[in-house]
Amino acid sequence: MKVNTAEIVISAVRPSQYPEGDLPEFALAGRSNVGKSSFINKMLNRKNLARTSSKPGKTQTLNFYLINEMLHFVDVPGYGYAKVSKTERAAWGKMIETYFTSREQLRAALLIVDLRHPPTADDVMMYDFFKHYELPVIIIATKADKIPKSKWQKHLKITRETLNLDPDDTMILFSSETGEGKDKAWAALESFMR
Repeated sequence: MKVNTAEIVISAVRPSQYPEGDLPEFALAGRSNVGKSSFINKMLNRKNLARTSSKPGKTQTLNFYLINEMLHFVDVPGYGYAKVSKTERAAWGKMIETYFTSREQLRAALLIVDLRHPPTADDVMMYDFFKHYELPVIIIATKADKIPKSKWQKHLKITRETLNLDPDDTMILFSSETGEGKDKAWAALESFMR
């Protein structure tokens, strides 16, 4: 997909604020600091449309990005960050759950994991949550450039086994530095837009 236009249209916390219309949506979930913003920026050929932060836990709203006037990326708050109060965490949890369980425009969830490390308990929980609600999931294993190519398969295998990945689910090796996996990721998304 050639991205000609991309803009953030709204940061929402409740369904009444979600964009209207029936454009397909793809939600990006992952731990704080896993590289979701870098993934978005790479996919959209933008330097800092999605703000990357050295302070994890920065995204506290559902950020809707409109791409080519034909689909939305929805960046959901990162999870697994300790410095957030229990009340805030519960509020985020509710907001995310409401979106994932009630949004008809949602075509697939992108679970962003760090290829360098086995998925965390939170990653596994998020994956299980998607499977429980029968949401299509695409696993994006980022930071591939930080590992020698010869070890990619080993790390993918660990990710697959830790998540207990459904053989029907797609897993894409990705690097926002080199662009590795970008075309595959677009192809996977486009398969859900037909």
